[in-house]
Amino acid sequence: MAEIKKSETAESAPLLTVRNLTADVKKNGETYNILENISFTISEGEILGLAGESGCGKSMTALCIPKLLPEAVKITDGDIIFNNRNLVTLGENEMNSIRGGEISFIFQDARQALNPLMRAGEQITETLGINKNVNRITRRKNQKTENRKTALETLKSLGFDNPEKIYNAYPHQLSGGMCQRILTAMSIIKSPKLLLADEPSSSLDEDSQKRCLSLLLEMNREKKTALFIISHDLSIIHDCCSRFLIMYAGRIAEEGPSQFIYSPLHPYTKALVKAIPNKEKRGKNLENIPGKTPSVEDRPPGCPFAPRCAKAQSVCSEAFPPVKEIGARKVYCYFPETDCSS
Repeated sequence: MAEIKKSETAESAPLLTVRNLTADVKKNGETYNILENISFTISEGEILGLAGESGCGKSMTALCIPKLLPEAVKITDGDIIFNNRNLVTLGENEMNSIRGGEISFIFQDARQALNPLMRAGEQITETLGINKNVNRITRRKNQKTENRKTALETLKSLGFDNPEKIYNAYPHQLSGGMCQRILTAMSIIKSPKLLLADEPSSSLDEDSQKRCLSLLLEMNREKKTALFIISHDLSIIHDCCSRFLIMYAGRIAEEGPSQFIYSPLHPYTKALVKAIPNKEKRGKNLENIPGKTPSVEDRPPGCPFAPRCAKAQSVCSEAFPPVKEIGARKVYCYFPETDCSS
């Protein structure tokens, strides 16, 4: 991936503090932990990355923040402090005043997130909304014109050569990558304080991916918007983020400055890094992680990665490992890697 300039780690007090977040899911009449004791912070203007295999709880962690959870999932413990307010305790009306304005979300499945009965431009301008204090028809018309102009400028910045055409198109008339960029436009147009981006570039070609990520980072630098980027691509985490989290089976496994993501402490993170294809591995079989991520019904006691870990010992199956702080990093492992610079 082409180099993209990223911001440095912010020094200010956290804009977002997630503390001991636990969430349960009801499945086939039973209740299971889907997230357990998740804790992290994001400061104003910071970019935090979250990585891990599918089914590890990454998207669910992000969905907890604006409380956009599926009906079967409930937050059962912990706090989500955003801008000095505990979102866990807020009602739906209060959350609606925060969503889309102060906190925006780029969903992974763009087609499902867009309204198929509305033109793309209408969905973008709907996000902007109409000034509640405007009562006169002429003022409303002026506001509508301004909203349209802002939407077209945003579409152009996202690489659409004919923004008017895209503005008037329905989602089914657009490709998956185009829909993803429409969703990005909706998420950034009000310059939120916090943007949650779930695989924001997964369905895009390389040029569109670079353009979208560059736009997010530009907004981060100019507007001090904090970004929480979820991605399977560790290179995006490394290139764009100041810090990273690695999640496995609903738990945080490792965290630290993104410069260390390719020199991991946790055996799971090390396995993810070794599975990355590169030119040195051309013609060779890629390494894979034996076994599979456990479902919520089958998560083992102790460290959930123990059944797949070559370094696991009996203690690993008895209790979840306590945190070990190594330099600027934290790792939840009884036997972390020792040949990594901290």
